[in-house]
Amino acid sequence: MISVQVKAGKGYRVLIGAGLLKELPARLSEVTGSKHLMLVSDDSVWGLYGEAVRAALTEAGYRTETYVFAHGEASKNLSVYGALLEKMCDAHLTREDPVLALGGGVVGDLAGFAAATYQRGVPLVQLPTTLLAAVDSSVGGKTAVDLPNGKNQVGAFYQPSLVVCDTDTFATLPETEYQNGCAEIIKYGMLSGSEELFRMLEAEPVRNRYEEIVGRCVSIKRDFVEEDEFDRGLRMLLNLGHTVGHGVEACSGYAIPHGQAVAIGMAAIARGTARKGLFDSASAEELVNLIKAYGLPTELPFSKEEIAEKAQSDKKNTTDAMRIIIPERIGTCRIEKIAPAEFTEWF
Repeated sequence: MISVQVKAGKGYRVLIGAGLLKELPARLSEVTGSKHLMLVSDDSVWGLYGEAVRAALTEAGYRTETYVFAHGEASKNLSVYGALLEKMCDAHLTREDPVLALGGGVVGDLAGFAAATYQRGVPLVQLPTTLLAAVDSSVGGKTAVDLPNGKNQVGAFYQPSLVVCDTDTFATLPETEYQNGCAEIIKYGMLSGSEELFRMLEAEPVRNRYEEIVGRCVSIKRDFVEEDEFDRGLRMLLNLGHTVGHGVEACSGYAIPHGQAVAIGMAAIARGTARKGLFDSASAEELVNLIKAYGLPTELPFSKEEIAEKAQSDKKNTTDAMRIIIPERIGTCRIEKIAPAEFTEWF
């Protein structure tokens, strides 16, 4: 097992290893004395792990309320969020009673936002079951729901009390979900400060070294979060590929999943930056080839103008500027401030 300490919020540990869900009751007792909790999941994950987790908690003496919603980005909205809050209130949860988010990024974002806002904040435990959530959304405290015109437009920064990542859950991931997680891992390879992680991803598939790779990615994210918890400076680097990616997601009506969209965004920005002479063309080709090697798309499925229109709601933007993340070399990127009208020149 790998343990990564994050010094943000009240401070918390990210535990990464095989079989950790079986240890959940003991781990939970380390961060809360309450025996009443809300277990949140979606209908896909619940069928795989929900009943087993609830049974283990019940056996350990926890009074476990449950809320299960339809899987998919379409459920990450104000209506489902409101229904979860109503369920928490009906169950008479107090400010001492934790919310457990069992699932991928949608579950973590939605349950996290509910935990952040119910009675002005209750303890949150993230239990990521997808590779993407394990390396990205479960760590760092970003919680949100979507609005019809934009992704993650309503949310809060709210750090969890604990993250428990059981790598055994990755065995049940569909291949597309594995690939989505690998897109974010490739992103970390471009942000790690050296070429080491990137070269590891070239040499051997992620699935051969889950614990080590997830641990490395979480440690990289930890460093950015501790430096810039509220995403006003260096933490923006974690959005490599995301401005174009969010535009692609929105254009598709969220039919294109987040990981694929980020992969497209990274490839597009790499090519655009290389055209401008700011990123070595051979390195850009290496990045695109690595993305392809993991079965991920690299070509724009919509016009630049359509993507740019949707990208205008990106939260890194101000009224007169956009902030995009551009690669300088393998392992190093920087924040570039541009006029919105120039955006299509960069991808």
